[in-house]
Amino acid sequence: MSRHVAPQAYVARGLQSPCSCRSFTRFHSNKVSLVVNVASECGFTEEHYKDLQQLQRDYGPYHFNVLAFPCNQFGQQEPGSDKEIDSFVRRAYGVSFPLFSKIAVVGPGANNVYKYLVESSGKEPDWNFWKYLIDVSGKVVDAWGPKVSVKEIRTKIADMVRQIILKKKEEL
Repeated sequence: MSRHVAPQAYVARGLQSPCSCRSFTRFHSNKVSLVVNVASECGFTEEHYKDLQQLQRDYGPYHFNVLAFPCNQFGQQEPGSDKEIDSFVRRAYGVSFPLFSKIAVVGPGANNVYKYLVESSGKEPDWNFWKYLIDVSGKVVDAWGPKVSVKEIRTKIADMVRQIILKKKEEL
């Protein structure tokens, strides 16, 4: 797996949130991030959204963010508009993490953020709820498909967040 830092060309073109002008770099900067391609009508939706929200609740205050990118490429399971998707996930799952505009994650029209994730990890999403773990410097640490639950990767995220906290304490 490649460990290079994300080129600015990729992150500078990150999409905006459906509700405001939030950029990918702003939310990822100096944080551990779990980037996920999400869909509202998938068999993995409920479990993943609930567990992703729990991660955000538990680690969000401590240099961590879930960054969700709706995608309709797999089974046409994210058919709504950005506004409809945002309203649904906030109402149904209490989502508080950043939800970006709907994008393509594979193929010639793939968003630049996902081009970087695939290039760095060597793993291309082939369904909804692929998860890419990124460290504070922008390096892709690991990637998992939808059959790997969020609970299974929680310890790895907790360890990375713990390292940030320890480093910050040392700097004081």
